[in-house]
Amino acid sequence: MEIFLVATPGLEEPLADEARALGLDAHVQPGGVSFTGGWADVRRANLEIRGATRVLARIGSFRAMHPAQLDKRARRFPWGDWLRADIPVRVEASSRKSRIYHAGAISQRIEAAIRDSLGAPVADDAPVTLKVRIEDDLCTISVDTSGESLHKRGHKQAVGKAPMRETMAAMFLRQCGFDGHEPVLDPMCGSGTFVIEAAEIAAGLHPGRMRGFAFEHLPGFDPEAWADQRKHVATPPAITFHGSDRDAGAIRMSHENAARAGVGGWSDFQNRAIGDLIRPEGPPGLVIVNPPYGARIGNKGPLFGLHAALGAVLRERFGGWRVGLVTSDGQLARATGLPFREPGPYVAHGGLKIRLYRTGPL
Repeated sequence: MEIFLVATPGLEEPLADEARALGLDAHVQPGGVSFTGGWADVRRANLEIRGATRVLARIGSFRAMHPAQLDKRARRFPWGDWLRADIPVRVEASSRKSRIYHAGAISQRIEAAIRDSLGAPVADDAPVTLKVRIEDDLCTISVDTSGESLHKRGHKQAVGKAPMRETMAAMFLRQCGFDGHEPVLDPMCGSGTFVIEAAEIAAGLHPGRMRGFAFEHLPGFDPEAWADQRKHVATPPAITFHGSDRDAGAIRMSHENAARAGVGGWSDFQNRAIGDLIRPEGPPGLVIVNPPYGARIGNKGPLFGLHAALGAVLRERFGGWRVGLVTSDGQLARATGLPFREPGPYVAHGGLKIRLYRTGPL
């Protein structure tokens, strides 16, 4: 079947690169990445892929040019092959360039077909969600095999203002060339997302190891095969991953989140202002930072001085290190005085459009 990895808009290419690195024949499509596979690949994608928001299994399609046709063909669909009669289901519908254009009516008809032909209950808080899309009169049905968004790794209970999602952080690390073999420092670490993701990558820890998934509620799910697939031993890295922040509460959150993630032994968090940054001992690596950018948490006027100070400290103390900076404001990036290359594509983040700015070794 076709398996679709939903991407954060703007991060489709690094997600495809990640999927290909795992041996999947992945192709970029609008909104994400697709490949062909079976249930073992669905499980593996949910467990191992860091950049996907969710994993959809496309289970069927048919033409529907008017509501009566949708009713008829939905009732003929083999729901029992894909859903369990004892597990509630929820339907989310959308329509584009089609004669059936009302999403609510589409959902109601699909829900009625499932209730009448399979007997499965329909509920807003169901553990299984069907995604029904009608485009150019072609109705495509997918089952969301993930459940909660995959950025919810299961270890972050404490977050600060405007947090970076784990899925985005992983893709920005990939775009910076990080592969787990160099130190990483985030000088404005917040709740520790970049540092924890980097430490997990270095240790070979699967991002989905601490959470459950919707596919566990589907027919034919094999708990023993899944338990075997989840077996994995981490390899503690020989390097340390560093975070600092001027907010003592952020450092406390970072310590707690890293401990829950199981990477506390090779991550270090310090309560420091930008002016007190210290270059870690050992080889050069990557500084990656998601500083405040005005529209996100308030007035950006004073932020030019902050960015200038950050750039000065990095140029003075971090020779040989690369820098990745995430911002919605190119002027703030330029205020650092750092030799950034052409920025990456725009990425959707909380109603803003952000970009990754990267340097070579300073």
